[in-house]
Amino acid sequence: MSVFMKAISNRFFSMAGGALPHQMRVGFPILVTMAAVALAAWAMPAAAQSSDVYMCKGANGVPEYRNGNPGNSKDCKKLSLPDVVTVPGTRTGGTASSGTKAAASPTAFPRVDSATQKNRDSERRSVLEQELQAEEAKLAGLRAEYNNGEPERQGGERNYQKYLDRTARLRDDVSRSEANVASLRRELSNLKD
Repeated sequence: MSVFMKAISNRFFSMAGGALPHQMRVGFPILVTMAAVALAAWAMPAAAQSSDVYMCKGANGVPEYRNGNPGNSKDCKKLSLPDVVTVPGTRTGGTASSGTKAAASPTAFPRVDSATQKNRDSERRSVLEQELQAEEAKLAGLRAEYNNGEPERQGGERNYQKYLDRTARLRDDVSRSEANVASLRRELSNLKD
């Protein structure tokens, strides 16, 4: 045990009244040594950042890129790569104080008058309502064909697995159509009057 380690452990154990068990007296210097090694490793610059890059010919003439010295390899060339340049990003105003106003639209941004916007909104509403009616009609037809999970067997379904496959496909179509109807209704409810 080094003199430094003995001094630290003696100081520590004297503060504790010297009543620590033998395992603590033996383990503490090891703990201090491990902490010192970890601190030294953390303080050293990363070797990968400053290592050289070599391009070597591998099997079948395929180029391989390697870090560090390739050893005895004859077909390796050291590459001269430019330094990595980092550019800091621009900051956006994430927090606005109560005295400042919210992000304003640019002055060159085209403005739409209220009559044109109301016309566009009503047109959008009518398109969504037409889509909703068409999807509801499709859903009613799928539910009628699905028949609560027991659709009528068709002539080409002599094999029971074909019937089960068609039933599963119909069930998926019904659930997809129900989701479409729900999303169209949600979209209509989000429109401004």
